Amino acid sequence: MTSIAAPTGRDRIGGYLTGLAFNGAVGLMRLLGIGLSSGIGGHLAGAIGPLLPVSRVARGNLTLAFPDMDRQQQKRIVRGAWNNLGRVIGEFSHLRKMECTPAGPGWEISGQEHIDAAQKNGLPPLFFSAHLGNWEMILPIAGALGLPVGGVYRASSNPVIERLIQRLRSEAGPGTRMFPKGARGARDIIGHLSAGGTLGLLVDQKMNDGIAVPFFGQTAWTAPALAQLATRFERNIVPIHVVRIGKARFRLVCEPALDFTTTGERTADQLSIMKAVNAHLEGWIRAEPQQWLWFHRRWPKTVVSSTAHREMAA
Repeated sequence: MTSIAAPTGRDRIGGYLTGLAFNGAVGLMRLLGIGLSSGIGGHLAGAIGPLLPVSRVARGNLTLAFPDMDRQQQKRIVRGAWNNLGRVIGEFSHLRKMECTPAGPGWEISGQEHIDAAQKNGLPPLFFSAHLGNWEMILPIAGALGLPVGGVYRASSNPVIERLIQRLRSEAGPGTRMFPKGARGARDIIGHLSAGGTLGLLVDQKMNDGIAVPFFGQTAWTAPALAQLATRFERNIVPIHVVRIGKARFRLVCEPALDFTTTGERTADQLSIMKAVNAHLEGWIRAEPQQWLWFHRRWPKTVVSSTAHREMAA
């Protein structure tokens, strides 16, 4: 068994100073205003990000998803994805001020009627989305709509940064909840849904112990939690995603609930539902490829490596 060394005093001091620096950066972005902080974040990330090693992951993913795409298109999308990520970071400290507005910084909604139509037995549907546009806007918008939505997050290893991030999210989405990944979070989610709450899940990242579901024509290990919760709690599932449509301006797009029936065969039902989910994700990404987070290893390394090998041999 490998032992994990306890953090040293130097580690703790370094973590604390990093947290203070992050806190200072958040304060600076608030002083700059949302338009300027979004623009600066996008410009810096768009200039520096394509030079970082992780951009190779993005280019490998693009080759797999769009095998006919040329290198120049890949470069434009990678740069655009970095620009979008930088803007998400720059906008994060302003989430609480983002409101439904007719124009300018803020958000609008399309298809809100699908949320009401998807209620089942008087309970709200479950929601799924992706790391697309500014995904951090989902909970603030849900809070503004009065939906008792919860989200799932991976906690930061830095406690100072973690407290600040969760405070900003809590301020931005009153009435919403965040559940940490893991056993405790899972128990809290069950209680939240049992009490009539609902859940919004970002389902576009790889889960190593998930189920194999096609995504852009390749096997992608996919978390089945959405399908499991929908069948257990007899909820409909509504696809939603945030699209960046202007300078610090977003549209939350709500679509009709998924059309699925359960057979009682758990594995088959989960696969059927998650196939429909991945098909929606693929459609959104094809429409706005520069707004998706391409830097995550969505497919197994063996799939990406074989695709890259075929490209080099061609």
